[in-house]
Amino acid sequence: METSLNRSLSSPIDRHPEPDWPVVSRIPITGSDEPLVPLSLAPSPIKIFPVYARQAIPGAIDECYVREGVYRQLLKVARSLPTGYGLIVLDGWRPWRVQQYLFDTLQEAIRSHHPELGEEALLARTREFVSVPSREATSPSPHLTGGAVDLTLSDADGLPLDMGTLFDEAVPASHTAALEAIPHPDARQQQARDNRRRLYSAMREQGFTNLPSEWWHYDSGDQLWAHYGGHTQALYGPAELETIESRWRRQL
Repeated sequence: METSLNRSLSSPIDRHPEPDWPVVSRIPITGSDEPLVPLSLAPSPIKIFPVYARQAIPGAIDECYVREGVYRQLLKVARSLPTGYGLIVLDGWRPWRVQQYLFDTLQEAIRSHHPELGEEALLARTREFVSVPSREATSPSPHLTGGAVDLTLSDADGLPLDMGTLFDEAVPASHTAALEAIPHPDARQQQARDNRRRLYSAMREQGFTNLPSEWWHYDSGDQLWAHYGGHTQALYGPAELETIESRWRRQL
């Protein structure tokens, strides 16, 4: 009998179009009071490695926060994986300042390598891997909602598996379905392809959608999730971490 694991490895990842951002930004958001919760509380086999804080990116926080509903979905994903596999969460809720830094940094890198690009083409190339920073209540950046998460698979020793490219590697091979197009993959390419399939299948089974240009990026409850999941409304708008100051101001 074919197991769900075997089915996930034998089923190619479908190629999906890039998001139509004007359409995505018009999806209504119902709003949710679900809190942001720290994934460092999660039991094994979930680990966190807050990559932007470890890289000392300005404004980054040394934790991975997601909405409570996303937290519980990720636990289901992790528990569905075969023995010896785990999840490493690299980023979740992302402060607007970090989003702006990533966007500006990538855009300048692309501009320096491709000075022939006009502003419209430059924006499109940048948005392929970093969304436009937005704190607008009606169209927030996905990571600002707490519904977007960047993650990868780990082995039994907690080390990340080969996914074909590194996290945040802004190259065509980082597109989720890119390895499916290799007609005669070698052993390493086949292993990386299977790792992507395993992650993709496990996340999709628990209701996440994937951003086609990034094998590591998944959404639940935000506008990208509504767009790719065929939902008429999104659940999560922009979120902010609660501080002792904000709590006192609200309570007093």
